[in-house]
Amino acid sequence: MNSSTVASTATFVAYFVVMVAIGLWVYKRTVSLSDFVLGGRRLNSWVAGLSANASDFSGWLLLGLPGAVYLSGLGETWIPVGLALGLIGSWILMAGRLRVYTERATDARSGGDSDSLTLSSYLENRFGDRSGLLRAVSAILILVFYVFYVASGLVAIGDLFAQVFGMPAEVAILAGVLIVVLYTFLGGFLAVSYTDVLQAVMMWIALLIVPVVGILVITADPVTGVEGDFDSVLSGVEGTLGDALAPMVIISGLAWAFGYFGQPHILARFMGIRSAGEVRQAGIISVGWQITAMIMAVAVAFTGVVYFSEPVENSEQIFPNLIQALMNPWVAGFLLAAILAAVMSTADSQLLVASSALTEDGYRAFVKRDASPMSLVWISRGAVIGVALVAAGIALSGNSSVMELVGYAWAGFGAGFGPVILTSLYWRNMNRVGALAGMLGGGVVAIVWDIVDTSGLALGPLTVGPLETGLYSMVPAVVVSFAGIFLFNMLGRTTQQMADDFNRVDEEFQREKHEAGV
Repeated sequence: MNSSTVASTATFVAYFVVMVAIGLWVYKRTVSLSDFVLGGRRLNSWVAGLSANASDFSGWLLLGLPGAVYLSGLGETWIPVGLALGLIGSWILMAGRLRVYTERATDARSGGDSDSLTLSSYLENRFGDRSGLLRAVSAILILVFYVFYVASGLVAIGDLFAQVFGMPAEVAILAGVLIVVLYTFLGGFLAVSYTDVLQAVMMWIALLIVPVVGILVITADPVTGVEGDFDSVLSGVEGTLGDALAPMVIISGLAWAFGYFGQPHILARFMGIRSAGEVRQAGIISVGWQITAMIMAVAVAFTGVVYFSEPVENSEQIFPNLIQALMNPWVAGFLLAAILAAVMSTADSQLLVASSALTEDGYRAFVKRDASPMSLVWISRGAVIGVALVAAGIALSGNSSVMELVGYAWAGFGAGFGPVILTSLYWRNMNRVGALAGMLGGGVVAIVWDIVDTSGLALGPLTVGPLETGLYSMVPAVVVSFAGIFLFNMLGRTTQQMADDFNRVDEEFQREKHEAGV
């Protein structure tokens, strides 16, 4: 075993110990489902802001995005531009109102404040849906898309371990599942949020150090890297600058913005913050971290184009390759651990939300509504294990890249939930029929669009495509979702209780903003 492997092993072990220690630290503080799912709604602005970012970006930021820009150049940078706009919009338009509404909407089944712990329960209570249909459909969509999302993180873990230790990807994926499940199982939302803060700091430092060192090395040794002008660097190893200005590339990249309005693991941070008055500071922290981190991730890709004279075999490994090529073994070990942190910081949040859907929106809603607090905690812990095993099965199939899996899940959540939740916060007269139509329309189109666009679709006598537009599925799915909301809303009705809740929430939200000086 060489010094680099020893250093990486030691750093990884230390990192794992810290993660599990945090899980053990909050284990005894988790005594109810509210604690396990939302941390008792007591996150301060720093924890809420940074954990939102860490749970958001995962291996996509350190593996998927640099790999895509390394291959295709500036054409892929429309995605981070869209994401920056989306995050800013979600903090401004959604965070404060969602925090108040999820707690204050009248419980559809028992009356009184609902204290909704999941998006599915929020939708049920917001629209007074006693049938449970909204809750069931939304929970199913959450589970379907989250197994793919968690699988993307496990694929990234497998790639990383194979790169650093030379171990089989299958073994690495199983090891990653074990670690993430362990501290999520122990501490729930608080463990996930506190570890996310540490992980966010590690990710940011890694993204800062690598391109700076790379640029210094390249400047000191002009012979290093590719031949050609500045354009050849910006176009990546396979793209052209003209690709970056193609209308479908721009529209598809910017469309990623809408994903933020429907990601349950990010919206959970809005729901778990201490008060709507702390949203502004948390948003500034979150957006500042995000924009600087994405700029540095793009810089990593361009550094890789220049530094390596021959294209790397796996573009999504450009960041680990640069780390190993540029850094002292012990520094490399820390930075590689930061990549692992990025992957785990999203996988844990997603496991938690998926398990919440099974427990709060499945078992408690339809099986045993009066279940004891600790029994619900233990059922959630079991659900964490179950979802992790399904996601591991998808990851072990080895059929998709990190970027593909993330893009699929991002569109599913963004279109399936984004329009519905955003509209529910601002339209007093929205009802459950419109909500159900928007959710189903957006979710289904997000699932089938890529199939129709690339291969066509045959349903009995109906045959469609292939369309071959190259358009990201988020665009048509969001359009269909909004259309469904406004068209089908005419078939439902708004009760007086729903209107009263809307007015009460709006008044409380405005009061908390005023008290916070916003």
